[in-house]
Amino acid sequence: MSYPLSRIMSTATAAYGGYALAQPAHLWQALKADRKDREGLELLARTYGVRDLVISSLGVLGRRPGTVRTAMVLRIVMDLGDAAVLSSRTEDEAVRTKILSVTLGWAGLNALALVIDSARRR
Repeated sequence: MSYPLSRIMSTATAAYGGYALAQPAHLWQALKADRKDREGLELLARTYGVRDLVISSLGVLGRRPGTVRTAMVLRIVMDLGDAAVLSSRTEDEAVRTKILSVTLGWAGLNALALVIDSARRR
């Protein structure tokens, strides 16, 4: 199987997607958001769930290396976007640090997996 690390990361992301759909309240709770923002953040969590399941299915099930690479690049870009959007929505430094740690950390792990897998393929 080509791109094994990328496929593992895609599997882990799919697990988060399932969790986001099953427990959408996790997002507003993690962000320590106001109750008035709960409905919108639960909708965002569900959107993340669908997005992550779709992109991850390409990364896990893709038969061509290009499909897996594309899924990984999409995943990395989405994580960077999540970092920008979510971190701008809080005044709490601890929450901002947590957001940036998770989103940028996940983007970094996906990038590392993609770089290693791509180098192995050469």
